[in-house]
Amino acid sequence: MKRIGLSAVAGIGAMAWSPVFASDQPLYQPAPAWVLPASLPDVAKTGPDTPALVLYDTQKRIEDGRLWSYMDVATRIASPEMLAQATSLALPWLPDKGDLIIHELSIRRGAEHIDLLKKGQKFLVLRREQTLEQRELTGILTATLAVEGLQVGDILRLRATTTSKDGALGGRVQDIIPLIALPVRVGAAHARISWPTATPPKWKLQAEAVKAAPVREGAYTTLDLVLPTPKQTEMPSDAPSRYRRPPMLELATFADWADVSKTFAPHYGADRTAIAPGSPLAAEVDAILKSDPSKIRQAQRALEIVQEKVRYLAVGMDGGNYVPQLPSRTWDVRYGDCKAKTLLLLSFLRALGIEAEPVLAAVGTGDSVPERLASAAAFNHVLVKATIEGETLWLDGTASGSRLVDIHDTPPLGFVLPIRAEGAALIKIATHANARPTVDLTVEADESASADLPSAFKATAVVQGQPGAFLTLAKSQLGEKEQREAVGQFLQGFLGEGQFTDTSIVTDPTTGTVTLSATGVTTTAWITDDRRRKRAVDRLLDQISFDPDRSKANWAAVPVAVAPPSGMRFRLKLRLPDAGRGFAVEGEPNFNGRIAGYAVNRESRLTEGTFVLDERIDSLGGEIVAAQIPAERDAVATAKARAPRLVAPAGTPRRWDVSVGGSAGATQIQAVDAVFAKAIADDPEEVSGYTSRASYRNGIGDRRGALQDLTKAVAIAPAVDLYLQRSATHYELGDIASALADAEAARSLDPSSSDAIERVTTLKAERGDLAGAVTLVDQRIALGGALRNTYRETKARLLGEYGSPTESLALFDTLIADKPGSPSLMNARCWAKGTRQVMLESALKDCTNAIELSTDTSAALDSRAMVWYRLGKYEEALADLDAVLAAAPGQAESRFMRAIVLSKLQRHAESAKELTVARRLKPSVDKQYARYGIKAS
Repeated sequence: MKRIGLSAVAGIGAMAWSPVFASDQPLYQPAPAWVLPASLPDVAKTGPDTPALVLYDTQKRIEDGRLWSYMDVATRIASPEMLAQATSLALPWLPDKGDLIIHELSIRRGAEHIDLLKKGQKFLVLRREQTLEQRELTGILTATLAVEGLQVGDILRLRATTTSKDGALGGRVQDIIPLIALPVRVGAAHARISWPTATPPKWKLQAEAVKAAPVREGAYTTLDLVLPTPKQTEMPSDAPSRYRRPPMLELATFADWADVSKTFAPHYGADRTAIAPGSPLAAEVDAILKSDPSKIRQAQRALEIVQEKVRYLAVGMDGGNYVPQLPSRTWDVRYGDCKAKTLLLLSFLRALGIEAEPVLAAVGTGDSVPERLASAAAFNHVLVKATIEGETLWLDGTASGSRLVDIHDTPPLGFVLPIRAEGAALIKIATHANARPTVDLTVEADESASADLPSAFKATAVVQGQPGAFLTLAKSQLGEKEQREAVGQFLQGFLGEGQFTDTSIVTDPTTGTVTLSATGVTTTAWITDDRRRKRAVDRLLDQISFDPDRSKANWAAVPVAVAPPSGMRFRLKLRLPDAGRGFAVEGEPNFNGRIAGYAVNRESRLTEGTFVLDERIDSLGGEIVAAQIPAERDAVATAKARAPRLVAPAGTPRRWDVSVGGSAGATQIQAVDAVFAKAIADDPEEVSGYTSRASYRNGIGDRRGALQDLTKAVAIAPAVDLYLQRSATHYELGDIASALADAEAARSLDPSSSDAIERVTTLKAERGDLAGAVTLVDQRIALGGALRNTYRETKARLLGEYGSPTESLALFDTLIADKPGSPSLMNARCWAKGTRQVMLESALKDCTNAIELSTDTSAALDSRAMVWYRLGKYEEALADLDAVLAAAPGQAESRFMRAIVLSKLQRHAESAKELTVARRLKPSVDKQYARYGIKAS
């Protein structure tokens, strides 16, 4: 039940002074006699600091069941931007409810007063359905006027009145007056409400630190408010809606909630829901009766018909603001809003002999209804409450995809008001978990080759409810490529970025669901933690974010609003490397409980080389009281910390252990290859397929395959990062000339790219053009700026690697003097000393200091191992290298040096194994260390 018109009317004021007949054209008359005229404040005469809103005066009067709303607004045109906005005025009103009366439109320019109405300017009336795309017909007329002669510095003043009388309210009047509050700046602001003393309305001030008392003035009583109100207390965003209401004044002539209920009863009475014998609606009822004798199944079938055979379109015209169109009309036109759908559903249910009644609801603010003034304005929706065999069912004709399994679901509407001829009190809907999850995702993942290669998977997601309706619409409107992208984007939200192919979208009208399916690859979820490869398998606990801020004193007692009922199920079947031998599960494999307003259920097991997980999480709606927040926060943190993780054995296969074709019994490589090939074939002009496969191929040592993919990607969309990736691949294949050419191409695209400059200078120096490399770096240093010291460090590194160690160390000394205690600089100086075999004792001190100051010690430990090696202390070098590789086993340089050290220790078999891995990880590693005079035997 869309409450159309009230907010629009309130936006320009809403009352009147004498009876006039409704017109579809604005009237031009003096202001009502009861209006207290306002003068422009002195602030209007001041300069640039004058508030843009010079005057805001709203005055209202209730008379004979009619609401009159007067407004007086003066705005200073402070800038050209404001001039562009204010040049065209627009005043909306509902002609079926009342009139728009213009009193004044003028410009104040210094001492000059320009009366635009006397100069002949008139408003043009337009019918503009601005919300038609939101499926809403309002019937609102808009009076528009292009203000002539307006200039920056002028004050534009508009005084107007609207009248409103809604026949659907049975002579009752209601209004909501928004109150301007600090820190909004306004020259002068005022709100005034008056009514006959003999028939006072009820009123309620919903604002802090505002005092108001009615004053009797003969036959009328007046309530005055000086605005702006004091600044209202800011509330946390996760507080229930009743804590976050904007300041407002409510007034209404309803006696209480029962009166509101009784007022609406005639609109949903038996005379309006009766179905004529022999009519199309009667045929539908007969078909339902014949389909199943069960009353609950009949109710579900009626709901399904209303949801799926009548599209949603809000109708606010011709008194339709609160009065639903008749069921026969709804069925004929096959559209209707919540009122029309509710009335149609009531017609079906009553004809089927099912007890049912309409209920008013406030979507989004249902918890605040008991604190509101009793009026129809407190609600914005209507649905059906049915009772079958003692069970209460909440049936909403505007929802979608509801089936028998869902019929006991509870909408998150808080307090609702039944509509009854005898009246009714508010009742609260107690929410619980929905019967079906909104998303039911099943993933079969193949990680049988390695604990750090991309994961190959098949995924199926069954989606229902509103997301399912959107996907159904997408399938009908999108082309094949766009559908494929839509499936990929949906699954990425749960599985992470990846490549997706063999996608499909299949709708099932019987279940009201949409099934998405795809095969794909995603980046590995395995990480190194405590020197072991570990993988999180839980997907749903991350959906719980519970960190309420109640640090302010006036927030201490504020509860937390829980998300409305909605669920997700995640099922995983994961095939592990080496048939799962040695793999274990840490954390809690199984869990069943409630956390922070969510019901969580998880079962998992590791068996026969496969890990199987089945978990579901449901938000329950409602609130968490403030006193419970610490316990719930701890429960969430504990549950996440105890979430199950797979732990691989120490010797689990890594990507450098896997051949291009894959190991025996492992199908992951073939599966990944197939997905990449299909994804590229599906869209050969999409760059991401080639770049993703290039990264994967480089990871398993297939650099020629990676080079082919990067060449394709560069041809489609040349970019700095793509040229640099291809440069690195050329280099590892031994083609330094091509590597330099690509680095130069990257720099030509972005001459300021520090990555491109770093790559070009390094390759120049390696090819013997150290002078050219240093000249290029010196040019960037001379430019200054934030990257000056970065380029100074680049220069020091180049000199240490390819030039004079003395010059390099002098520059490092200067850099460290400028930034003492920098672990990265101390490590770089240590490395230069170690590789060039100079000042080894001080090098040892540099590395040790860097280790002590670093959070990540791998680089400094590797550098110190080089120094230990130069000093002939091979056991110490081996200890540091072991520490590096325990944390970063893919470090090719450390593996190479470990091979060298092991050879010195006469552990030749181990040395050979390390050397093989190092060369596979980085084919250029021999050449690099040869520059330092270190060669593998």
